[in-house]
Amino acid sequence: MMTPTTRTIHAGVDTHSLTHTLALLDERGRVIETQTFRADPKGYGQLIDMIGDPALCAGVGVEGTNSYGAALSRRLADAGYTVYEVLRPKRSVRRNDGKSDPIDAIAAARSVMAGDGIGVPKASDGWCEALRHLTAARGQLVTSMTAISNCMDGLLTTAPEPLREKYRAMPTGTRIGKLAACRPSGDLVSQNVLASLKALALSWRELRERAEALEQRMRLILEENARPLLDVYCMGAVSAAQLAAIAGDNPERIRSEAAFAKLCGACPLPASSGKTNRHRLNRGGSRQGNRALHNIALVRMRHHRPTRDYVARKTREGKGKLEIMRCLKRYIAREVYRALIAIRNGEAGREPACERGARLRELRVSQGITQQQVGEALCVSSSRISEIERGKRDLPELEQRATQWINSITGQKQHAQTLDNV
Repeated sequence: MMTPTTRTIHAGVDTHSLTHTLALLDERGRVIETQTFRADPKGYGQLIDMIGDPALCAGVGVEGTNSYGAALSRRLADAGYTVYEVLRPKRSVRRNDGKSDPIDAIAAARSVMAGDGIGVPKASDGWCEALRHLTAARGQLVTSMTAISNCMDGLLTTAPEPLREKYRAMPTGTRIGKLAACRPSGDLVSQNVLASLKALALSWRELRERAEALEQRMRLILEENARPLLDVYCMGAVSAAQLAAIAGDNPERIRSEAAFAKLCGACPLPASSGKTNRHRLNRGGSRQGNRALHNIALVRMRHHRPTRDYVARKTREGKGKLEIMRCLKRYIAREVYRALIAIRNGEAGREPACERGARLRELRVSQGITQQQVGEALCVSSSRISEIERGKRDLPELEQRATQWINSITGQKQHAQTLDNV
C-alpha cells in the first residue's frame, strides 16, 4: 500500500452497508490506489490512515453522506478533512467504464477534482437530525394506520349485512371508537368479524397515540430551536419538521432560496415551445419537502384570503390548477428559506413573541390607539396586529413598524400639547 505524503490528492469513497471502497487520485487525476475497508470503527480508522495528512487532501467525496456514509462522513470531518457529498455516477460513465466499487470511488474522486455534482453534506448531529428520526418514525406509524383503516373497510365490505349497514356509514373516527368498545356477539361469522374489527380498531388507536406523542416531541424541539419556521402561515409541526430535516443543521450550505426550492422540487421548469411560453411542475427534488409545501398550499387555498384571491385572479387569466399550485409552492419555499436563514442567524433564541406582543399591546393601549388604527396606518388588517399582540404570529419587522408608528404619534401629540401651552 502506497500512502502519498508530499503531494495533493483527491479522495473518493463508494459506500455500502458492510464495506467502503476508497480511491486516491493525484493532482493530475491519475489513480494512486484503491482499497476496500469494512464499514465499522476499525475500518474507518484504516481508511483515514490511508488518506494521510488532511492538509494534503483537497477533499473527500463520499456517496450517501446521509445513509451508508453518514458515520464515515462524521469521522472524516472530525479528523479535519473537507467532506463533499457526491452523486452516483451518471449512466454514461457506467456505460463507458463499467460498474464496480473501485470505479465508483474513482468517479467520486474525479467529481471532487472537477467540482462537478458535489455539495456540502447535511450535518447530522443536531436538532434537525432528531426531527428526521421522529418524522420517519411517525410516517411509518401513519402508514400503518392507513393500512389498518383500509383493511377495516375491506372487511366491512364483505361482512354480514347488519354489521355492514351499521358501521360503514360512520366517519372513520366514530367507527373506530365504536368498534374498539364493542362486544363481539351473534352467530359464528358475526362474532369473529367483530372480534377482528375490534382488534384492528384497538391497534389503530394505539398507533395514533404513539404518532401524537412523536408529533408532540417534534413541536417541543421546533418551539425551542425553530420558532420562525412555525410562524410561517399554515405551517404545522409535521410540515415544519420535514422541511427542517431536509435543510439540516447547516442550512448555509443551501446558497439561495432558488436552490432550496429546487431541493424541494418546487422550482419551475421551462416547458416552452414555439409561441407557447410556460413552465411546468418539477418532479425531482425531495418528495417529502414537496409534500410539505403542497399541504401548506392546500390549507392556504382554503383558509387564507390573499391566497384565495390570488387563485381566483390566476384562474381568470387562464392558469390551470397545477400551474397555480406550482406558483404557490415556489412562494412558500421562499418564506420557508427566509425562516431557515432567521434560525441560522440566531433569531430563534430571541425574546418570545408573546412577551414582545404584550409589550406592544401595553404601549398601544396607553396611548389610546386601536388595533384598527394601527392596521390602517401600516396597510395591514387589524387581525394581524391582534395576532402579534397575542403572540400567535412572530413578525418582528411589522412589530417594529407598529412600535415606531405609535411612538411617532405619541411625539406628535406631545408636540401639539407644547404648542397649546405656549
